[in-house]
Amino acid sequence: MNVRRLIPTAALAGAVALAGTALTACSGAGAAGADQDGRLSVTASFYPLQFLAERIGGDHVKVSSLTKPGVEPHDLELTPRQIGGLGDSDVVLFLKGLQPAVDKAVAQSGVKDVVDAATLTRLEVHGTSGEEDHDHADGEHDHSHGEAGEDPHVWLDPVKYAEIAKGFGATLEKADPAHAADYRKNTDDLVAKLGALDGEFKEGLKNTASKTFITTHSAFGYLAERYGLDQEGISGVDPEAEPSPARMRELQAVAKKDNVTTVFFEALASDKTAKTLARDTGLRTDVLDPLEGITGKSQGADYFEVMRSNLKNLQKALGAK
Repeated sequence: MNVRRLIPTAALAGAVALAGTALTACSGAGAAGADQDGRLSVTASFYPLQFLAERIGGDHVKVSSLTKPGVEPHDLELTPRQIGGLGDSDVVLFLKGLQPAVDKAVAQSGVKDVVDAATLTRLEVHGTSGEEDHDHADGEHDHSHGEAGEDPHVWLDPVKYAEIAKGFGATLEKADPAHAADYRKNTDDLVAKLGALDGEFKEGLKNTASKTFITTHSAFGYLAERYGLDQEGISGVDPEAEPSPARMRELQAVAKKDNVTTVFFEALASDKTAKTLARDTGLRTDVLDPLEGITGKSQGADYFEVMRSNLKNLQKALGAK
């Protein structure tokens, strides 16, 4: 008798345990982006958008980046695991035209809330005469941005970056209404900080001995336009490309004519061309960071610190008064 009663009791206990396990599994699977603590799962394509998502999302989001620190974002190739995992995201934030592999993966991901940062502000076409001398006949390192050749480096202009922040904040509010007030507050805080940064650049660069700066990577068109400067790129948009002899001669003439003191290079790219031009013209070299990623070589731990380092380096190079 006792045995007959024990059997259904054990079975019942097992069934309860099994049901509890199933319930836990279901609740985990139903959480945002398979994140068991209920946070919204956000995938950003590279550092500037990752930083923005983290600042606005705060404790309510779990942010991952498709571009690892130290990887040049333009030429990013995604792994099958990254491509497959993209579909588990609640929100994807990317910048169409910057990373072709990401554009393709996002289009196939099936994610409902996909935010193209390029649609949240107005992209413009920037360049210098150096880009005309830079032709990739072999088809490698094709950095033409978008159908109209727009410059994607909008995050280097604090005003345009703030426009993207506002648009993305609104997306998070709709995707996660329960925390909309927090997203709105975080967005307002970030936009205010970017406004202050814009003021620092305006004040710091309004009175300089020169308005022209030379850089290996023509990523600073928006920054130059915002603060009344002239960007001269050595190798166009690809920091690794070799400039033509004609371009090097042209830049020597520009340096002499416009009172240029410094040739800028990136911490994450080769400084070969910058040092060559500096040696031939008797100029200094320094770092101007396009902020496509943060590593131990970066002159700061986050967007704001690196941007302020860029400002300080520009002030020194341009002879700020």
